[in-house]
Amino acid sequence: QVQLVESGGGLVQTGDSLRLSCAASGRTFITYAVGWFRQAPGKEREFVAAITGTGGRTSYAESVKGRFTISRDNAKKTVSLQMNSLKPEDTAVYYCAADVGVDRIPPGMRYWGQGTQVTVSS
Repeated sequence: QVQLVESGGGLVQTGDSLRLSCAASGRTFITYAVGWFRQAPGKEREFVAAITGTGGRTSYAESVKGRFTISRDNAKKTVSLQMNSLKPEDTAVYYCAADVGVDRIPPGMRYWGQGTQVTVSS
């Protein structure tokens, strides 16, 4: 099992940057792939980015490719999402989630954090 806590959200302006962090507790963090998802009011939850347990593979939604970067530090048990060139449409609650996946990104995530709010004003 793994517990996840997101942090780093806030209120920013269009074009600004934010770095979100997902702190994990528990053993064998390297065995867990981690993904970032977001949900805006009235919209379905959508995939943003994911990274395998070793960090060898990453995946991004087309809407954030080139602007967002996911990374991890297994020694610190953290996963980060660097968000650049933020747009109002990036406004959402951002969640990190995890499931077993050393060298693969699993099709679903069983463990979820509580979320952190990102608001981008125009």
